[in-house]
Amino acid sequence: MDRMKRPILIHPDPRLKKVATPVADLSDELRVLADDMLETMYDAPGIGLAAPQVGILQRAVVLDCVREEGEAPRPLIMFNPEIIAASDDTKVYEEGCLSIPEQYAEVTRPAEVTARWIDRDGREQQDTFDGLWAVCVQHEIDHLDGKLFIDYLKPMKRQMITRKSQKLKRERARD
Repeated sequence: MDRMKRPILIHPDPRLKKVATPVADLSDELRVLADDMLETMYDAPGIGLAAPQVGILQRAVVLDCVREEGEAPRPLIMFNPEIIAASDDTKVYEEGCLSIPEQYAEVTRPAEVTARWIDRDGREQQDTFDGLWAVCVQHEIDHLDGKLFIDYLKPMKRQMITRKSQKLKRERARD
């Protein structure tokens, strides 16, 4: 089956601020969505993508934080992901987002999280993530709750990034 790249919504877009609906039943349509999201994420290129970023308000995310040259990709598909435990230790990481292109800012998050989700085959999974994987899991689950990484920033910085994003959005609309 051909994977299809989907357009990524650019902030500000009201759909990025909505809470996504839990996936009630794992359908072939949702599996195709997940495959399309992986294709879109790899093409962008990015390390994570949430369904709301492609205009689908369902609780689905894909990620692959393998960055080493020559290391095999480790795509992870999560339906209805939730953080069930988080460390008290925090880590500051410079985050970016495919919906806020070319903008980065430091965000403080728990250094380690345990998540539970349903995989592509409908099985419940649970794993503990640290490093970049922990950042990415939290960032993508935030998308499902209508939260962007810039929501963690001070208002001035958030407004500045939003203005740059609006400008980029206008430029892309003209092209």
